[in-house]
Amino acid sequence: MSSSSQRTADSFAPRLAWWKHDWFFGLLLAGTTLLAYQPVWHAGFIWDDDAFLTNNPLIKAADGLYRFWCTTEAPDYFPITSTTLWLEWRLWGSNPLGYHLVNVFLHAASALVLWRVLARLNIPGARLAATIFALHPVNVESVAWVTERKNTLTMFFYAWALLFYLRFEDFGRRRWYWLGAGAFALALLSKTAVATLPLVLLMLAWWRRGRIGRQDVLRSIPFFVVAVLLGVITVWFQYHRAIGPEVVRGDSFWARLAGAGWAAWFYLYKTFWPLNLMFVYPRWRIDGANVLAYVPGLLLVLVFLVCWVYRRGWGKSLLFGLGYFLVMLLPVLGFLDIYFMRFSLVTDHWQYFAFIGPIALAAAGMTAAKRVCGAIMPFPGSILCGVLLALLGMLTWQRCCIFTDSTSLWRATASRNPGSSLVQYNLGCVLLEAGDLEEATARFQKALQADPGLAEAHNNLGSLLLQKGLTDQAIAHFQAALETRSAFPDAYSNLGGALLQKGRAEEAVAQFQKALEIAPNDALTGYNLGSALLKCGRVDESIAQFQRVLEVRPDLPEACSKLGMALLRKGREDDAITCLRRALELNPSLANAQSDLGNLLLQNGLIDEAVAHYEAAVAIQPANATFLNNLAWVLATCPMPQVRNGPRAVELAQQSERLGSRGDPAILGTLAAAYAEAGRFPEALSTAQRALALATAQTNSAQVNILRSNIALFSANSPFHERAQTNRSPTLDHP
Repeated sequence: MSSSSQRTADSFAPRLAWWKHDWFFGLLLAGTTLLAYQPVWHAGFIWDDDAFLTNNPLIKAADGLYRFWCTTEAPDYFPITSTTLWLEWRLWGSNPLGYHLVNVFLHAASALVLWRVLARLNIPGARLAATIFALHPVNVESVAWVTERKNTLTMFFYAWALLFYLRFEDFGRRRWYWLGAGAFALALLSKTAVATLPLVLLMLAWWRRGRIGRQDVLRSIPFFVVAVLLGVITVWFQYHRAIGPEVVRGDSFWARLAGAGWAAWFYLYKTFWPLNLMFVYPRWRIDGANVLAYVPGLLLVLVFLVCWVYRRGWGKSLLFGLGYFLVMLLPVLGFLDIYFMRFSLVTDHWQYFAFIGPIALAAAGMTAAKRVCGAIMPFPGSILCGVLLALLGMLTWQRCCIFTDSTSLWRATASRNPGSSLVQYNLGCVLLEAGDLEEATARFQKALQADPGLAEAHNNLGSLLLQKGLTDQAIAHFQAALETRSAFPDAYSNLGGALLQKGRAEEAVAQFQKALEIAPNDALTGYNLGSALLKCGRVDESIAQFQRVLEVRPDLPEACSKLGMALLRKGREDDAITCLRRALELNPSLANAQSDLGNLLLQNGLIDEAVAHYEAAVAIQPANATFLNNLAWVLATCPMPQVRNGPRAVELAQQSERLGSRGDPAILGTLAAAYAEAGRFPEALSTAQRALALATAQTNSAQVNILRSNIALFSANSPFHERAQTNRSPTLDHP
């Protein structure tokens, strides 16, 4: 045929409408996915996103990539996932929008690649199956939760691994094989949940050719090697880093075997009826000695036996689809411990890779029904499919709204699973952060009702009780936390703080030391230990401790301040002043440091500067009796007339008396001196006499001598002024 006749023939060939082209479907699939997940664009971080991302020191560290890849510091070995987050942190930091959009785009891209995989397998309804996967609400947990970047990234590489391998089988080019193996390795390094892919490859051989040949087994060996190697690494990390010494499950192998059947049916149920989804489902109690517990698993075996009998007909598709489903669920069916199984044996994001099988079966079935029924009578199959997808998209959109913030998530979960200790505890943490202390207390109590051994709930409840002044109850909860988890540094530290409040400083020191044995770089606990040592009179040890704290946290102003006071105890006034100045450079709002520095400067004759620091202390804490008294004393008794201010000294001293102890002769002595400076000598005399009576009753000889001397001055209508070089004021020690 000539070229001209060829062009003529082509011109009469039928052309697809533009909306039937693959490129249009791809754009439509991506667009509808983005639309269904639109609430996620405004979502924040939830649950463990802080530990995984925002507060993860490895994410923020300049050498974080090396530490993710080459050390065991991370709780899991998912270095590809960690690398993406490390890079993104440098792009948008703590802004959650970027992370959420990347998750949504990865999910949409995976749906597109899955469409091509199913189409290459000649599975009817490949487009429908890919769209159901993209819009199914079960996947919201994987997409809307930043921490589950592990899932969306792994799915992306996993889908490409399948597609590359199928291209290799179809075209025989080795490059597709090695691209598939490389994509599989990237998927495993993102999350090893897809380690069962080699089994899937053997199933694909059976599906396409009716048997598994020697060549198929040989091709799968490199995949098995990589899967076993990274799987072992993951199990080591899970048992030694994520779980540690904690007991996740104490049930027997038989109970786990029975539970595997329950879990499989549960995931099938949620695939076909995705209502009442929960972030945390109630934890099943499975009795391995009860024969009825094995019924779900036996039913599953029966289904496979029936499908095997009819494997040359309709059973083949069911065997492949359900077999894929179970194979991909193997890592999460309960035979291996996963930390989350302490709270629930199932969760939505564990079936992200597996439920592609049932979805493909359903899509193929609907497509076949549409063709058969359409040949007999008009059948609105396209409309029904459109309604189904619209319902799935709406359910996904609604579920995304729950994931927008932690409060919405935990309140929604608590309304459906109120008996979960994990849910009540995390809701309590959210409320605590929001300042709702009463409801937070109630939630922690409910968490402990559900799980009396939840150490974190004991610790947080103890902290709340400590704030309310219920020190003995707080101590009991801290001790209960440590009975459950002996390596709990926060509980040791909090127990030390409670004991310190009870005046049991030596016991507090022991608790702080235990906390530091577990977490040696905890600057706050180190600071508290230094404070306790100082209170015990172990000044040299406290100085050494504060210095260690400042080596870890040189920007901790409280440690600088307390180090200054410890140095003062050793007579090192100049060093003490230097430390207090440094503390105030770091944080000028430290009222105690302002007052302490004022005292030191006053004793060294630097009156103007001392007054400025006293004024700063009062401005920061205007209801502090000690700070008011110190400033009032200087304004009443300073040897420099330009500093003295009698009326203001009276005002400050009266306020100090109202706020402080009515039986404190030092405060009354300051008020008497202020009255005298203001020329109100009768009031000065009567107030000084009251102070003298109190000081005498308390056998405070130093105060008695000062007051007797002042009474003589006030009787002669003369105020008391400090001598210029002495400047010893009866200032009070702050707590």
